[in-house]
Amino acid sequence: MRVLVLGADGYLGWATSMYFSIRGYEVMGVDNYFRRGAAEELDCTALVSSPDLDRRAAIWKGASGRDIHVRIGDVTDYPFIRGVFEEFMPESVIHYAEQPSAVYSMMDREKAALTVRNNLLSTLNIIYGVNEVVPDCHIVKLGTMGEYGTPDIDIEEGWIEIEHNGRRDRFLFPRQASSLYHTTKIQDTDMLWFYVRTWGLRVTDLMQGPVYGIQTDESVLDPRLMPNFHYDEIFGTVLNRFVVQGVAGYPLTVYGNGNQVRGYLNLKDTMQCVYLSVTRPAERGELRVFNQMTETFSVNELAERVRDVGDRMGYRVEIQKIENPRVEKEDHYYNPRYTGLLDLGLKPHYLTDEVLEGMFEMVEKYRDRINIDAIFRGIRWR
Repeated sequence: MRVLVLGADGYLGWATSMYFSIRGYEVMGVDNYFRRGAAEELDCTALVSSPDLDRRAAIWKGASGRDIHVRIGDVTDYPFIRGVFEEFMPESVIHYAEQPSAVYSMMDREKAALTVRNNLLSTLNIIYGVNEVVPDCHIVKLGTMGEYGTPDIDIEEGWIEIEHNGRRDRFLFPRQASSLYHTTKIQDTDMLWFYVRTWGLRVTDLMQGPVYGIQTDESVLDPRLMPNFHYDEIFGTVLNRFVVQGVAGYPLTVYGNGNQVRGYLNLKDTMQCVYLSVTRPAERGELRVFNQMTETFSVNELAERVRDVGDRMGYRVEIQKIENPRVEKEDHYYNPRYTGLLDLGLKPHYLTDEVLEGMFEMVEKYRDRINIDAIFRGIRWR
């Protein structure tokens, strides 16, 4: 099978490219290096410096004997991405090619506009490229659990049955995002659902929780193959950030009272989830939604886990509660359903002390690259 990975230079995109390649798939990776450029501009580069995609593909070839084809270009440029579809004729396209940060989207009007333009236009171009060139191609789009917000009812897996005035129907579960980034992801879903109904596309939408982890089974072949591990306020996810803060001796930044609960998963499980989605595709005219997570934790629980493991390893980890720069509920109900991927065969890697110890050990190797100034800047929603 030919698998096209859009956003292949990113934290998830590069790991996904290797995951499919080692399993015998023909893989093409596309990126425009947006996040590299933004991280350089904002002085928040990844913990581990990684070669560009062409060089990484060459290193991968040497380590694995397998090819990953690379094309550099912008998915918002329709002639470019249509040309990629015509050249590669993918059977599945994995869409990571979006501005991925809630914080970035809330920094100023310019970054908000870039987020809207990039995320919605890239999704629209993929829809048109598939429909015009490879209409049977399966689109796998990375959504986010943040689309749902924190409603005071159970969060179903994408869809909800509603009875009103004696009649019943099935709708996409109501969304109520907490950032502009998450709002564009809702709009992606709505756009895909429109074209699924109109053109009979086949789409899987993965509502992913925050991801943690610094290595995959493929990246251990060569340290230069490691994912782009960010720990800063703008592009880093909470558990990755906490581990780096623990190593650096920087108090763990818990926003507000720390009772915010979210669904999390290991980087290795993201690979499994995407693989299962590709190998068991949606039907024609189907928008299939999976909630992609394996465990729920509050921010306080994560901070305490990191502190306890760090203390045992000889780090002096402190927890500091600070005024919440975001606009979000801190005390709320949170009970999402996430059985779909488990039913397909997902075998979760749960957050154990051993997993945290491994993260501490890996971050320690690159301790001299930690930029303390990038950890927290207090970017506010208001």
